[in-house]
Amino acid sequence: MQKFNILILTDHTNHSKENSVYTFAHALKNHRFTNRTEIASRGTLENNTFFKNLSTQHIWATKVKQDFRFTHNGDSYKKGIKKVSLYEYDVIWLRLPPPIDKNFLNFLSKNFSNQLIINSPIAIYETGSKEFLLNFQSVCPPMKVCRSIEDVIEFKNQFPIVLKPFREYGGKGIIRIDEEKVWIGNQEMTFNTFISTLKDSKFEYLGVKFLKNVAKGDKRIIVVNGKIMGASLRLPDKNSWLCNVSMGGTSNRTEIAEEEFEIIEKINPILIKMGILMYGVDTLVNDD
Repeated sequence: MQKFNILILTDHTNHSKENSVYTFAHALKNHRFTNRTEIASRGTLENNTFFKNLSTQHIWATKVKQDFRFTHNGDSYKKGIKKVSLYEYDVIWLRLPPPIDKNFLNFLSKNFSNQLIINSPIAIYETGSKEFLLNFQSVCPPMKVCRSIEDVIEFKNQFPIVLKPFREYGGKGIIRIDEEKVWIGNQEMTFNTFISTLKDSKFEYLGVKFLKNVAKGDKRIIVVNGKIMGASLRLPDKNSWLCNVSMGGTSNRTEIAEEEFEIIEKINPILIKMGILMYGVDTLVNDD
């Protein structure tokens, strides 16, 4: 029975105790098909040569042992740290927070083509933009790419909207517009004040119709190789409209609805073909 050497690439400086990489790392360590599981962080100073200078020579990693866990000072990434080569590993799992530099993803694809990289680095960049959702308009609310003030005005005149920066994550930079009121996060201002901040600046937003049932939360569904593994319902704080846990939302147990299985069936063939084997999908309750 073949056993695999696995390397996880992450950035512990971005982590919180809720980060799932620690649970996954222990599961991989204990799996019967695993020979060894090690992890390297972009937040480790010695790894600047690899992550920033794009050198293939080596990377500094630590073995996932029983005491591997989250700490605020990242102690687990300092214990037993050693110099290794990516060519030693059969599987490389990217657990880096977006946005990931395109040059780095191209570097991985070019130099480590014989290793199985999850997910495909090129596909991570292509799917990592909110603009990619335009490929799935049949299962999304009305959307519009907004690159000018005129685009924003035209779209917001149809219904309340949300503007999402193409390559932000975790609720960062999201803007809600309802007629002449604007919320950046939970900070309220007038629409005229908001557009004055956009003048003479380049921007790219995906405009999405604001769904009024957001108080019922959004659901993060985890899919691996086309199979739904589980989900959590993220509910916003009582004084907020943002569901992201990093923005004060709470994560709760939930079930998968029939419509959500249908959504996965529609989008999964496209993602699998691109090399995206593990991904998360966010769903919300429609206005009806």
